[in-house]
Amino acid sequence: MDEQDDVAAFVAEHGLETDLAHRVLDLESEVGEIAKEVNTSTGYGSDPDAAAVATDEVGDALFALLALAETADVDAAAALDESLAKYESRIASSGDAGSGQ
Repeated sequence: MDEQDDVAAFVAEHGLETDLAHRVLDLESEVGEIAKEVNTSTGYGSDPDAAAVATDEVGDALFALLALAETADVDAAAALDESLAKYESRIASSGDAGSGQ
């Protein structure tokens, strides 16, 4: 995935390397910012149809996820392909993409 390479190059160029645990925490923080945007844009749930998320916040979360993948030595494109195949298999067997818990 070219995007993963772009993130890896950016991290290296700007000295943003960190350990895996901090990558996970950064991802959680960025996804939390998206959740906060949804909370505030809906008046904390009073108007669900008003839900909004800024593009840059999604970009921040995507950056954090790709940096995590790079730090964990996971090929993001291969991981996505694996997940899509898993969901296709679930849909074919049960009609639902969920794991069924």
